[in-house]
Amino acid sequence: MNLFGLVAYAQESTGQAQASGGAAALISSFLPLVLLIVIFYFMLIRPQRKRDKETKAMLDALKVGDKVVTVGGICGKVSKIKDSFVFVETGNIGTQEEKSLIKFERSAIKSVEKKISN
Repeated sequence: MNLFGLVAYAQESTGQAQASGGAAALISSFLPLVLLIVIFYFMLIRPQRKRDKETKAMLDALKVGDKVVTVGGICGKVSKIKDSFVFVETGNIGTQEEKSLIKFERSAIKSVEKKISN
């Protein structure tokens, strides 16, 4: 081999090393981004999906006689359920005076406290 052949071989070897080093640099530059996405999934997205499932289960289990609190802070007893609407009695629940019936969408129910037995 002559000197020209050695120089050409050395240039070829460094070219391959730079190509493999470039791939490693590319992977190491995307690694923090991938880690950030994984952290966001476990810290934000997954807990929110869990809360949504619990809320859906609570609204599906809603029945007449349950004591509820709406997102607006109105407390009362469920008196009737029709499709996606819930009718809530407010006021003095035990008596007929000062009692009112308010129509809400199911999604407006924030929490179910307990079933009231009469």
